[in-house]
Amino acid sequence: MEQQLNALRQEAEATMAQVAELESLNDLRVKYLGKKGVLTGILRNMGGLSPEERPKIGMLANQVRDVLEELFSLREAELKQKARADRLGREKIDVTLPGRIFVQGHRHPLSLVQEEIEEIFLGMGFQIAEGPEIESDHYNFEALNIPKDHPARDMQDSFYVTEEILLRTHTSPVQIRAMEKLFPSLPVKVICPGRVFRKDDDATHSPMFNQVEGLVVDKGISLADLKGILLEFARQMFGPERQIRLRPSFFPFTEPSAEVDVSCMLCGGEGCRICKGSGWIEILGSGMVHPHVLRMGGYNPDEVTGFAFGMGIERITMLKYGIDDMRYFYDNDLRFLRQF
Repeated sequence: MEQQLNALRQEAEATMAQVAELESLNDLRVKYLGKKGVLTGILRNMGGLSPEERPKIGMLANQVRDVLEELFSLREAELKQKARADRLGREKIDVTLPGRIFVQGHRHPLSLVQEEIEEIFLGMGFQIAEGPEIESDHYNFEALNIPKDHPARDMQDSFYVTEEILLRTHTSPVQIRAMEKLFPSLPVKVICPGRVFRKDDDATHSPMFNQVEGLVVDKGISLADLKGILLEFARQMFGPERQIRLRPSFFPFTEPSAEVDVSCMLCGGEGCRICKGSGWIEILGSGMVHPHVLRMGGYNPDEVTGFAFGMGIERITMLKYGIDDMRYFYDNDLRFLRQF
C-alpha cells in the first residue's frame, strides 16, 4: 500500500503539470482527492493491514493528501494568473488610435415646445395638472356638456375601448378632475398637457397628438382676463410684437367661445402666403367656462366664473419653426430631428 500511495503522488504530480485549464484541474482534484477518488479507494483497504502498519500507512496517506492539496493550489494559482494575462493581452488598448465620436441625443421638438409652453404659464402662476389617457365617457364628454346625442361628438371621431371607455379626445377631462380635486379652493389655475387620440391622419392631423389646455376659475373672472393671458402667451412664444384677436366660435364647454388668432410671424400682419393674405394665423380655441361644466366640477356658477383655452402642441411647433407637415414629428427622420 505504501508503494500505491507513492505511485499515486507521482502520477498526480505528472498529470497536474500537463493540465492547462482550470476546469480540467478541478476534475483532476476530484479524481484523486474526492470522496470517491483514488486516494479514498486505496485507504478503504487498510482493514487488511496489521495493527503495526496502520499508523504508518495512515500518516503516509495524510502526507500524500497534504502534498497534493498544496500542489493543486499552486497549479490553480498559476492557471488563474495565466488566464488573467491572456485576457489582458486580448483587451489591450492602443492609445494612439483616434477616439470614437460620441453622438449625443437631444430633446424632440415637441418636447421642447411643450416645456416652453409650460414654463410660460408656470411663470403666470399656473400649475400643471395631469390625468389618464384612457378616459370614461363621463369625463371626456358628459361632464363637458357634450351629451350622447350632441353633434360635437361627430367632430371628435373617437377610439372606444368599450361603450363607456375610450382614448381621450382632448385634455379637457383633466379640467373636470382638477376642479373636483381642488374644490372648494380658489383660484383654480391649471394647464393640462398630454397626448390625445382621434381618427385623423393627414399632413395637418395625426391619430395621436399633443394638447395643452388651460383653466382659470375664480370670482370675477372675465373675457378680458382670458385675452390678457393669451396675449402674454403669444408674445412670449412668438415674439414681443405679436398681437392677437378673438373671433366668435362654438365649443360645447364654453359660452361665449372664441377662436384666437395671432398676427403673422412672417409678414407682421401685412399678408403673405403663410397667413393666406389675411395677416392672421389661428393658434387655439378658448372661451368662458360653461355653467354646466362649473357645476360638474363642484363649483357654483352663480358665485364664480372662469375661462378655458386649448391648443395643439404640434400646431404651435409648426408655426414656431415653419414646419408644413405634422407627420415629420413622428417619422423619426434624423435629418429633420437634428435641426433642433
